[in-house]
This record gives sequence, structure tokens and C-alpha cells, in this order.
Amino acid sequence: MDVLERIDEQVKGNAVVIYMKGTPQFPQCGFSMRASAALQACAIPFAYVNVLEDPEIFENLPRYADWPTFPQIYIDGELVGGCDITLELHTSGELKTMMQHAAAKGEAAAQ
Repeated sequence: MDVLERIDEQVKGNAVVIYMKGTPQFPQCGFSMRASAALQACAIPFAYVNVLEDPEIFENLPRYADWPTFPQIYIDGELVGGCDITLELHTSGELKTMMQHAAAKGEAAAQ
């Protein structure tokens, strides 16, 4: 499977996914740490991909949605953005609402 197809499958197969350096438990950069902490604070399950463990994704993810930096957060198949946007959405309360809607939509589709 082509790497862009793999990324597309991950983005569309998860209600919320963060592509980050490290893991939510052991982030490997400050931006990834802050973004994953904002997601965790919403108390809604999310998927993650450690781009440091997959050089193909690390090299090609910026082409997928034309976003050059990490982390990248996708909710309901759409790019939300990186760390700054995620933190702004969390502060305003919008992040949790977006995650709830995506999770509910994913649960309904699974039934």
C-alpha cells in the first residue's frame, strides 16, 4: 500500500488522530506534548501515530494535507491544524465539541 493511501486510511478510519513526535505518554517535542495534552484533557479516545517510528509517514505526511509541520491533528477526516490551533480550540471549548461529534459519528457508522 502506498504511504499516502496508508495515511488516508488512518485519517478516515479514526474519529480523531494526531500525528506527533513520540506518543501521548512520552512526547518527543514540546508542540506534540501540548497538542496531545489538549486532546487528552477532552477525555475522548483518540488515535496517534508516532512519526519518528515511521520515516515514510514522517517524510510524506506534509504532502497529504499540505501542512509542513508536526503535530498534525485530524478530526472527522479533516485537518484541524497543529499545536497552536489545537490549543486555541481547546481553550475556547470547541475542541471537545468537535471530538464529541466525530466520536458520535464514528460510533453511529459502526452500528
